[in-house]
Amino acid sequence: MPQPVLPYIRPEIAVLPPYKQGTQADGRAFKLSSNENPFEPLPGVLSAVLAEASIHRYPDATAGRLRAALAERFGVDIDGVHIGAGSVAIIAQLMLAVSAPGDEVMFAWRSFEAYPGLALVAGATPVQVPLTADARHDLPAMLAAITDRTRAVIVCSPNNPTGPAVTQAEFDDFLAQVPPTVLVILDEAYVEFVTQTGVVDGARMIAAGAPANLVVLRTFSKAYGLAGLRVGYAIGHPRVLDAARSTGIPLSVTAQAETGALASLAAEPELLERVREIAQRRDAMAAALRVQGWRVPDAQGNFIWLATGAETMAAADTFMEAGLVVRAFDGEGIRISVGEHMSVEKVLLAAQGIVDNLPDAHPGKR
Repeated sequence: MPQPVLPYIRPEIAVLPPYKQGTQADGRAFKLSSNENPFEPLPGVLSAVLAEASIHRYPDATAGRLRAALAERFGVDIDGVHIGAGSVAIIAQLMLAVSAPGDEVMFAWRSFEAYPGLALVAGATPVQVPLTADARHDLPAMLAAITDRTRAVIVCSPNNPTGPAVTQAEFDDFLAQVPPTVLVILDEAYVEFVTQTGVVDGARMIAAGAPANLVVLRTFSKAYGLAGLRVGYAIGHPRVLDAARSTGIPLSVTAQAETGALASLAAEPELLERVREIAQRRDAMAAALRVQGWRVPDAQGNFIWLATGAETMAAADTFMEAGLVVRAFDGEGIRISVGEHMSVEKVLLAAQGIVDNLPDAHPGKR
C-alpha cells in the first residue's frame, strides 16, 4: 500500500520524541517513577474538588481567586502571579515568548527531561551545560556559556533528577552576572521538600524586589499532591508574565484545579506535615543507600538519584522484578521517587543486590 503524502513538519520536530512519562504501575508494583506524592488527597481537598461541578461552564481564564491568594501570600501584585496547567506549561509559554530560530535556551544537564523539547518546539537551540561531579549545577560554567543568542537560562533547584539544590549565595552571584536581557527561570517544583539551610528562595527574592529578568516557578503537583489536576504558578515581573499569558493556551487551567489548589493552601499545615514525613523517609533511604556503597548525591527533592551508568537498564529491570517501577535514564542513572512506607524495604533490598554486582571502579559506587 502506498504511503500517504504528509503535510510539512519541521525537521527538528519530526525527529523529536514525545515526552515520556514515568512507567505506569499495574497495581501490583510500587510506582516510584513520576515523583508523585504517595499520600491520597486530604478529604477536605477532595470534597472541594468534587463539589466544583460546573464542568458545563468555562473556568475563569485568569484563575483570579488563586492568583489573588498567592499574591497575598508572597507579597506581590496580582499581576505578578501567573497560573498554568502545571509549571511545565508555563516554561513552554515563556520559551515561546522569548525564543525564535537562532536563539538559545540554556539549562544544566542532566536536568528535567522536558527542557530540550520545549526549547526546540519554541524554535530555539537547547544548550546543555554538564553538571558538576557531585551532580550539582555548574553556575560558573553556565555563565561562561551565555552568548548574544541566549534568551533564557533555566535553573532547576532542587535539580530533577539528581537532587541537589542551589544555594542562595550561589544564585545571587549568578543572577548578578546574567545580562538583564536574558530571562532566568528558577524552577522550584520541589522546593517544599528542601531541608538544607541556605538554599535559594525565589519567592522571597521576588517579594524583595529581584531583577525583572527573574521568574520563579512552583507547582501544586508534588508537595500538595495535585499532580492529576495540573496546576502550577509563576511569580515575576508583570510584563514578563503578560508575555507568558499571551502565548498560553486559553482556559487550560480548570475550575477543579483552581479549587483544589485553594483548598490545599487552606489545608497547608496538614499537607506540609506529610511533606516532612516524605523528606525524613528520603533522608533515611539516602543514608541507607550510602551505607550499602552507593554514591548518592545530596537529595533535596522527593526522589533519590543512583548513577548506574552503563548498567542502568539492567538495574531498572532488577527493580521491576522486585515490584518497583523506577525512572531509568539509559546510560546515566535511575531516579527513585520516595513512595509509600512499605516500598522502602523493597528499594533497599533490590539496591543492595545491584550495587554488590557493580565494578569496584563504577562511578555510582563510593
